[in-house]
Amino acid sequence: MDTLAEAVLSGATPEELSGLPLPEQFLAAHLRASDVGIFDGETDKDVRRSLHVGPVPMPRLAPDEVVVAVMASSINYNTVWSAMFEPISTFTTLRRFARQGGYAARHDLPHQVVGSDAAGVVVRVGDGVRHWNVGDHAMVSPAYVDDQDPGSHADGMMGTEGRAWGYETNFGGLAHYTIVRASQLVPKPPHLTWEEAASITLCAGTAYRMLVSDRGAQIKQGDVVLVWGATGGLGGLAVQMVKNGGGIAVGVVSSDQKAQILREQGCDVVIDRREIGMGDGADGTADAIEYGKRLGSKIRAELGEDPRVAFDYVGRATFGTSVHVVRRGGVVVTCGSSTGYQHQYDNRYLWMNLKRVIGSHIANLQEQWDTARLFRQGGLVPILTDVYPLAETGEALRLVQTNRHVGKVGVLCLAPTEGLGVTDPEARERIGVERLTSWRRYASTARV
Repeated sequence: MDTLAEAVLSGATPEELSGLPLPEQFLAAHLRASDVGIFDGETDKDVRRSLHVGPVPMPRLAPDEVVVAVMASSINYNTVWSAMFEPISTFTTLRRFARQGGYAARHDLPHQVVGSDAAGVVVRVGDGVRHWNVGDHAMVSPAYVDDQDPGSHADGMMGTEGRAWGYETNFGGLAHYTIVRASQLVPKPPHLTWEEAASITLCAGTAYRMLVSDRGAQIKQGDVVLVWGATGGLGGLAVQMVKNGGGIAVGVVSSDQKAQILREQGCDVVIDRREIGMGDGADGTADAIEYGKRLGSKIRAELGEDPRVAFDYVGRATFGTSVHVVRRGGVVVTCGSSTGYQHQYDNRYLWMNLKRVIGSHIANLQEQWDTARLFRQGGLVPILTDVYPLAETGEALRLVQTNRHVGKVGVLCLAPTEGLGVTDPEARERIGVERLTSWRRYASTARV
């Protein structure tokens, strides 16, 4: 471990951290451009083959950037896509980004450091950074926004050059250090551990924009909200947000175990998708209306009405059913397509019933800060289950790829052990340690 990392772990002062040099290299989970194509013709694209953990060079720091010593990170499905080189190789994306020239050219390398979540300590700030200082504890938002793009001044996510950090950029969070724009930083809730904080920004920020923000569904008290994949990283946080906002959460899952988890977590209505004939591998496109009828009947039997909102990141297998099942004037809000990008639905149920489809992507900085505030207040808690060391990032990624997890899977980077990073133990006690760690009991029982 380099001297700067040792100083961070020993609690060195900002002045001491500023006086130590950045290392020339650091440990990172990364992909290699030379591996593109290794899965051609294969059915099981095992990401453990393409994900490497080893030294990479420290890049130059741009004036609007900071270097964060990453204490912990977490796994998101976009890293699975990157490691499978699907739907396109992210090295193609990096080359396109680099054509802008200037500091963007740094991102076109024979390796890509991946990861779109991180929590850690700021150890360097660029000359143009005004609101952050060395020594600050921060989380990193994955929204990589160009502040000179006019579109991003109306809404950070509307800039034409917006990117997902650690997926469409280099220097991601699954590493000892990450380089990010200052506009990505969010104050770390002081009552959370490093690994808990590192599990928040991508999924919680995305769910907030989809459900709460005026750019999403704008849920209100009493709204019935259908949440697909309700024990996943996005779905588990979506259920919390619905409950915290006075709504009624209807969670859809795919197993008895996941149904039990949802009940223990207080979801209002729990539906196993097998109950409506939608088992794994079911053709949600061909039978969307029939599934919608069955699902709607179950929801009405429990609540007496149809959902106003469907929270859908599953994609092809569920989207047609979402469009069918929401009530007249209802909203389907989508941010992903883990079962396929080509969606089909019966448009009569959309236009004749005045329904809406809202596309949503990550969250702008204000939405991320608003989300972090809900965690600080205790209205939301992490849904962290498994935690792996950085050296086993491939195993953590495989767990997510094969859908053998629930909640969020964390990765310790510089943090030598779990449980570090809490600077407000009184708040942690007040919110409740058992509540904050309630998802840990759902950790996977075996490595894969």
